[in-house]
Amino acid sequence: MKVLVTGGLGFIGSHTVVELQNKGFEVIIIDDCSNSDEKVLIGIEAITGKKPFFEKLDLKEKQSVEDFFQRHQDVTGVIHFAASKAVGESVEKPLLYYENNIGTLVYILKELCKKNKASFIFSSSCTVYGQADKMPITEDAPVKVAESPYGNTKQMGEEIIADTCKVTPGLNAIALRYFNPMGAHPSGKIGELPKGVPQNLIPFITQTGIGIRKELSVFGDDYPTPDGTCIRDYIYVVDLAKAHVIALERLLKGINESNYEVFNVGTGTGSSVLEAIKSFEKVSGRKLNYKIVDRRPGDITTAYADTTKANKVLGWKAEYTLEEAMNYAWIWEQKIRD
Repeated sequence: MKVLVTGGLGFIGSHTVVELQNKGFEVIIIDDCSNSDEKVLIGIEAITGKKPFFEKLDLKEKQSVEDFFQRHQDVTGVIHFAASKAVGESVEKPLLYYENNIGTLVYILKELCKKNKASFIFSSSCTVYGQADKMPITEDAPVKVAESPYGNTKQMGEEIIADTCKVTPGLNAIALRYFNPMGAHPSGKIGELPKGVPQNLIPFITQTGIGIRKELSVFGDDYPTPDGTCIRDYIYVVDLAKAHVIALERLLKGINESNYEVFNVGTGTGSSVLEAIKSFEKVSGRKLNYKIVDRRPGDITTAYADTTKANKVLGWKAEYTLEEAMNYAWIWEQKIRD
């Protein structure tokens, strides 16, 4: 069974490729390497013993997408990660985000609609909920007006897929709304490789811990939370990768209840920024240099998942704790700096 993974050299994509290959799937990766590195292929091969087929391709080029599917007509499953993903940058460059995240999605769906049967897993985000009215967040929570063009592309992406599925019985899709992915593979062969200044908290913590960053800024300690800092649901990347494989298998087995489904993927536990820092200090044995600064615009106070649906319907559950995931993140950080 041949599966296309777009953005397969990225953080979540590469870990998902590993899990797919471990399950015996034949994987083709498309990536434009704008925020990733071809060296990731070496890590994937080192873990699985198999090098995935890789094509460097820009999905914004419609003709290239059509050519790809023409050449690979046996691709019947797609896991779509390729997207720009920095909230702050999306506010400054909205058109880049709409082109990258919406245009590419439309081109891929157009190709899948030509097939008798196709399975599509979409990388969505808990940003679609905005600041939810109650915790934990279920899949039925209302989708709020997006706080950023990035969040808007995820909302629009889901709507485009839902609309397409309505009129395309042969297309089966699942949108996975992730919370906050973190960590690295236990082998230490692949992990998060942010280019430039990290956009996510955990690599910022580990880079500060190892001395690349002078200090970590904690944006606000006056939120209505137990310790005043924002709360997020940190999910270990290997747990998250496995959720994609289980979702794809659900579609391939035909046990989905409708041809478009949505699942939250998180741990169900919220951790504050200060708790994440303490977790790092515990696994590393180092004090982290951080300072409290003003709140950052667009940050929501609290977001953690109700994972009942993923647990019961999908048959997936997060297995790793924040501390275990943090430990792997720290091992990875030390390895890439050697």
